[in-house]
Amino acid sequence: MGKYLLTYTGGAMAQTDEERQAVMAAWGTWFGTLGSAIVDPGNPCGESRSLGAASGGSLTGYTVLSADSLESATELAKGCPVLTDGGGVEVYETFEVM
Repeated sequence: MGKYLLTYTGGAMAQTDEERQAVMAAWGTWFGTLGSAIVDPGNPCGESRSLGAASGGSLTGYTVLSADSLESATELAKGCPVLTDGGGVEVYETFEVM
């Protein structure tokens, strides 16, 4: 089993308490489907600074999963709630070096 980093970009911010509750429920449901694949549920990202050659999108959050392959991790990512809000998900394989 490898570890895979899911990074989230974009997506809409909830404007009301009702919207926030619905968003949190969607994330909770998705995390429930991932079960033991979750290594680190992650957190949202806030303000940032870039050094060197910066990429185009602004990172809004992350999750670390355990999966058999990049393809398996990508399949798990397809249910991510950020995708329904116009955001994106990048799936990266990570390597143990330390």
